[in-house]
Amino acid sequence: MQLYGALILFLTLSTASGLKCYTCVTTEPKSCNNTMTCPAGLDRCSSVNVKGLTTKTCLHSIACIGPITCCDKDLCNSAIPTGPSGILLLVSSAIITLFL
Repeated sequence: MQLYGALILFLTLSTASGLKCYTCVTTEPKSCNNTMTCPAGLDRCSSVNVKGLTTKTCLHSIACIGPITCCDKDLCNSAIPTGPSGILLLVSSAIITLFL
C-alpha cells in the first residue's frame, strides 16, 4: 500500500513541477494564450508593458525589478489566473490519506 502512495505522490509531483507561464509579445494583453514550461533556473512568470507593448515570459527572480511585474504560480502572469497543479496535489494527498 505504501508503494502505491509513493508512486502516486511521485507522479503528481513530476506533473506539478516546472512553472508554467504565458509567453507573448502583444498590444492586447488579454489575447495572450501561448503557454510554456519555464526552463530550469527561471522561477517567475513576468509581465511588462512598455509603450503599449506587453511582453509576458519566464524570468529569474533577480530580474524582477522596475516596471516588470513577477509572480510565482502557474499561469499567474495573465488577467485570469488558472492552473491545475494545486488540484493535482490535493487529489494525490486525498488518495494517499485513503490508502495509508
